[in-house]
Amino acid sequence: MATNRKLGRTTDIRNSMLKTLTTDLLVHGKVETTLQRAKEVKSIADSIISLAIKEKDNFEMVDQKVVKAKLDSKGNKVTELVKSKNGKEYLKVVKEETTESRQKDMPSRLNARRKIMRKTNKVTDSEGNKIDLPAKLFNEIAPKYEGRVGGYTRIVKAGPRRGDGAEVAILQLI
Repeated sequence: MATNRKLGRTTDIRNSMLKTLTTDLLVHGKVETTLQRAKEVKSIADSIISLAIKEKDNFEMVDQKVVKAKLDSKGNKVTELVKSKNGKEYLKVVKEETTESRQKDMPSRLNARRKIMRKTNKVTDSEGNKIDLPAKLFNEIAPKYEGRVGGYTRIVKAGPRRGDGAEVAILQLI
């Protein structure tokens, strides 16, 4: 007996569909789909969220040396005129070294991040900026459910669909 629903799709199409639905649920907080699909996505989303809760504080702060281009008051790169060995002059960008404090994932958190990325798609917002879904899970969603043990999503039945009569459900984060 199969452990997951086939949903009338081949394996690659089914996995792609579930990945997309899971990503939409985590980005928007709610998705409307058929009841059977919602039940499959619920189990995937709950496992991802529980993984994020377990690993949310598993990092260390590290001071890292960063070399950046020096910027002027308008935000443009500062350049200086330099002479090469053969006598030609050219513009060179002025660099400045600083140290920044950054988060460094511990190995288990890095593994959790990779598992999350394996079960979700890459996403951009309406302006075209990339959304770091694992970071959103660790920083926004996981602290919200920290004291809770399971049950991070809810399925609300919305009745039959008009076209084919399929049972429609709304899957949402609690």
